[in-house]
Amino acid sequence: MPRSNCHPQVAAFLDMLAFSEGTKGRGDDGYDKLVNPAGFFTDYRTHPNVKVQVNPRLVSTAAGRYQHLSKHWPHYRDQLGLPDFGPESQDAWAIQLIRERKALADVIDGRIPQAIAKCANIWASLPGAGYGQREHELADLLAKFTEFGGVLA
Repeated sequence: MPRSNCHPQVAAFLDMLAFSEGTKGRGDDGYDKLVNPAGFFTDYRTHPNVKVQVNPRLVSTAAGRYQHLSKHWPHYRDQLGLPDFGPESQDAWAIQLIRERKALADVIDGRIPQAIAKCANIWASLPGAGYGQREHELADLLAKFTEFGGVLA
């Protein structure tokens, strides 16, 4: 469950994203998860910026519940005034990304297929992302969204 006090639809979408990214329920509910195959980090003061060899072609610094990349951390830290890389900051960053993709109204109104399509270029695990990594099926993500308390339009 997101640590931020946010709209229930947004909370369900954030949980769905964490499920999709493979972090939900792991460690501190994913907030301390490094990209697979690495483990966890212990210091929330800043983005851990750990380079992980994901596969022979990919090195990633993805970390946290929403697998945020370290190269974007300074921008969003400053833009949103984030005090650290803790759970509330990770939630705020993820919500900002959804807002920037103009998908927040879709999430709140239950238009989840549209929201997922708008956010696919941010999260590699979403259908249609096209990053060459495992993408979940839309039907599975919709089922998870409702399982996590979301309501479809």
